[in-house]
Amino acid sequence: MQLTERFGLDRFFLGERTLVNKPFTLNQRRIFILPTQRGLGFGVLILLLALIAFVYNNNLAYMLAFLLGSIFFITILHTYKALAGLIIQEGQATAVFAGEAAGFSVHITNPDAVERQHVQLKLKIAEHFNLKPNSKTHFILYDLTEKRGWHPAGTLTISSTYPLGLFRAWSPIRSNAKTLVYPKPASQQIPFPETGTTQNPKGQFKKGGDEFYGLQSYQAGDSIRHLDWKAYAKGLGLYSKQYGGESSAEIWLDYGHAPGQSLEERLSYLCRWVVDAEQSGLSYGFVLPGLRLEPAHGSAHFQKCLEALALFNL
Repeated sequence: MQLTERFGLDRFFLGERTLVNKPFTLNQRRIFILPTQRGLGFGVLILLLALIAFVYNNNLAYMLAFLLGSIFFITILHTYKALAGLIIQEGQATAVFAGEAAGFSVHITNPDAVERQHVQLKLKIAEHFNLKPNSKTHFILYDLTEKRGWHPAGTLTISSTYPLGLFRAWSPIRSNAKTLVYPKPASQQIPFPETGTTQNPKGQFKKGGDEFYGLQSYQAGDSIRHLDWKAYAKGLGLYSKQYGGESSAEIWLDYGHAPGQSLEERLSYLCRWVVDAEQSGLSYGFVLPGLRLEPAHGSAHFQKCLEALALFNL
C-alpha cells in the first residue's frame, strides 16, 4: 500500500472518485481548509498585536487582538459552510474530434435557503459564480483534446474563499467522466477511392443536381467552374467537383486505400472520407483491419464508423 493511501493523503491531493450520474455530496470528509496568503498575514498581525499587548500590558491592544482573533476563527466556519452540503452530479460528455475542446457536464445543487457566494469550479479553466438558494445550476467545463481514444476529465476542483479571503476551502474530485475522441479529419479534401466505388442495384446516381458528393480526377469536357482550385494550389493535381441529386450510389471506404504513411495519418484521411460521405448523403461501406461494415447511411452508421476509428489499435 502506498504511503498516500495509508494516511489518506490521496484524498487530499486527488480527491475521491465519483460515479457518472450519481450525486456526490460535499461534507467534512471531503472539504479541506487552509489559510490563504492573506490569511497568513492576518494571523501574523494578530500575533504581533498580542505580543505588543503582553509587553506593554495594553488593554486596548488586547481587545483588538481578541477581536481580530475571533474574526479569524469565525471565518473558518463561514468558509467551510460556503461548500458544505453542495451536491455535485456529473453528466455525460459528447464525443469530439481530436484538437477540439471536450465539454464535460456538471450539475451543482444548493439544497439550502442560503446563497453560496464566491464559489469556483475548475477543470483546466476556472468558473466563478454564486449559487442561489434551493437551486440547481448546470455547467460545462472544457478541456482541449490532443489525440484519439478515450479522454478522461481528470480532477475537478470546487473551492471558495468566502467571506474575507482569509481561508480557502476546496474539494478535489477525481472524475470518472470520459469522452470519446475521434481522429482529426484530414484538412485537405481528396477523392473517394475509385477501386471501392460500386453501383447500388436499386438505382444510379443522378448527376446534374445541386448537392456536392465528391471529387474525381479532371477529364476533358468537365466544367471549369467545378474545378477544385484549392487542391490544385496545394499541388495535389486537378480535380473536378461532382454534384448530383438524390443518390443511391454506394462506395467503400477502405483503410487499405487511404493515403498516408503512418497509422494516424491514414486514419485521418479515412475519417475525412467518412465525414464527406455522410454529408453528401452517400451510402458507404467501411473497412478496417478486422472490421467490415456494410454500406449504409445515417447517424447510427456514422457513429459506428467514427467509434471504430477512435478505438482502432488502442
